[in-house]
Amino acid sequence: MKIIIKHIFIILLSSSAIFASDFSFRKYNHVKSFYEPLLKKTVQICLQHNIPPAAVLAIAGVESGYGRGYISKITGNILSLGANKDDIMLPPVTLPSYNGKVLILKSNIKKYSASSKWKKRAPSLKKDYRPDTYAGSTNNLDYFLLHPNKRKEANLECIEEFAKKWINEKSRFAPFREAKKKMNYIVEKSGKNALLDNKTNIEFIKTIGGRKNSFNYRKTWPKKVIKVMNKTGLVELTKSIYIEKKDFNDAW
Repeated sequence: MKIIIKHIFIILLSSSAIFASDFSFRKYNHVKSFYEPLLKKTVQICLQHNIPPAAVLAIAGVESGYGRGYISKITGNILSLGANKDDIMLPPVTLPSYNGKVLILKSNIKKYSASSKWKKRAPSLKKDYRPDTYAGSTNNLDYFLLHPNKRKEANLECIEEFAKKWINEKSRFAPFREAKKKMNYIVEKSGKNALLDNKTNIEFIKTIGGRKNSFNYRKTWPKKVIKVMNKTGLVELTKSIYIEKKDFNDAW
């Protein structure tokens, strides 16, 4: 009996090692903290608009630094969506940094002011999702850090805007029109679950990025997003949430 238990324990350890190797980014707490409040609702939003959710989650991780970039922290704009003519954008801000990190919380700025370096930062040209009272101003830059529930709402609003307005057959950008047509065709042919397939997510990423007038013209961008998607196991995670109806911690 002891021998059997020992063998089972060894198998479990081996499985854990394989899992850790496959989804090595899951070992980072900031990665889990970023995806946990967003994942379930993001899957719902993306499937509603025929967009592959694992790809969108990976893009959000890359563009926002898993929510740790200073623009993301201030604006809630985790996809780095540019401000259109009717949108309010984040203006130039002057902020200090300490040990290489930009300080946004007023309490931290006060605490480290003597040893921090101040820098004026250029206009971000990114949409500001803070409430109208603060959006577009340099006041209350730490609003979302002090109101995490409002930050979550802003993050999800950003994702919905991307899925609904940016990836659209009427977009003025050809890669977005092409991506929407492809995803609609896949859903029509194979159903919503096809949006959870690894192949579909990769095709979406490569369609909207890595070329002129796309989401990001750099040829390395799709590779970076796909790496984040694979190393975090976002395809498997979205399947567990949507198909198997698991909660986040069980799926993670």
